[in-house]
Amino acid sequence: MRYASITERLAHLGSGKWATHIEARAMAAQGIPVIELTIGEPDVMPDPALLAECSRAMNAGRTRYSNGRGEQSVVRALVGKYAKRRADVTERNVLCFPGTQTALFAVMLGLVEQGEGVLVGDPHYATYEGVIAATGAEMIPVPLHPQKRFHMQATDLAKAVTDKSRVLLLNNPHNPTGAVLSAEEIAEIGQVCIEHDLWIVCDEVYEQLIFDLDFASPFDNPELAERTIVVSSISKSHAAPGFRSGWAVGPQEFCDRLLPVSETMLFGVQPFIADMTAMALTEPFETSTIMRGNYARRARLVDTMLNEAGILTPMMPEGGMFIVVDVSATGLTGAAFSRRLLLEKHVAVMPGSSFGAQAETFIRISLTVADDRLETAAQRMNELAGDFVNPGRKRA
Repeated sequence: MRYASITERLAHLGSGKWATHIEARAMAAQGIPVIELTIGEPDVMPDPALLAECSRAMNAGRTRYSNGRGEQSVVRALVGKYAKRRADVTERNVLCFPGTQTALFAVMLGLVEQGEGVLVGDPHYATYEGVIAATGAEMIPVPLHPQKRFHMQATDLAKAVTDKSRVLLLNNPHNPTGAVLSAEEIAEIGQVCIEHDLWIVCDEVYEQLIFDLDFASPFDNPELAERTIVVSSISKSHAAPGFRSGWAVGPQEFCDRLLPVSETMLFGVQPFIADMTAMALTEPFETSTIMRGNYARRARLVDTMLNEAGILTPMMPEGGMFIVVDVSATGLTGAAFSRRLLLEKHVAVMPGSSFGAQAETFIRISLTVADDRLETAAQRMNELAGDFVNPGRKRA
């Protein structure tokens, strides 16, 4: 039988990037006590008031069809949120989607196609390559250097631009590295985008999980506003990834053009989840404050423990819920180290290769477990690293 070319383009870009995570879950199901440090799944619950609102709305009959742009409750809430950052935001600047991933998929469908290119920092979030490939466009990597703390450099972006480049996909704060770009860095990057007439799609899902720096966005820069589209959700900010509630905010013309695409894909989100999202966006909740404190503390814990052992090299994040670690001193790639760590020490981390070529010698550690379990995991990482640096040592 014959299949569409998208199935070929995405054949190697699906769940295979999470093979370690899937294997760890299978081991845990067999009763093996694995410490899971793979995916960005918050270890706190959504605020009880949000769960109550979702239940209330569902029981009140908010289970019918929605519309393509989004329920009025959440559209108004999003206008309120983004109008604080830019005064010209109206309902025509907003589109609602079930999660950031769906928003990003639809946005890319609206911007690029076969033969065009999307510039992406490398390392990058694991699904970006698939989202771009689905459109027929090509991902163009822009190297993010450890020596620059994985901050994108405008000079590197300029070197990577080709005549087929149409979009810069920016992730700030950054997954997997936790890098947080400043307003000055974004302005420099933005100038390259202006010179080459590039759209900027900015994934800002970790906006509320920055540790000690200020949040900055091209959306807030008047020179970049008409070429910038923000995608985000309540998955990380409100510890609600399973509710799949996200959005895209961008220029009116773009949103008007993308609306039929969204309607063809989805024709609306769940009204009862939209009501919960509206509450999340308009009322004060401590969830992100709690998580931000937890993740910063845990990142420091891992950073201290691995640095004290002196073999593995952690890169202290500036935000988010992960820390990346260079394992090259062991002589192993990130993939080989993570494999040995899972099988021998029962600790599951993501290999850096899941996030691009620049992270080949890195692993990514999720900070979403209790401190004592994270401490145990770091100890086991040091033990495994020591086995390769001191091969004559008796192994446990």
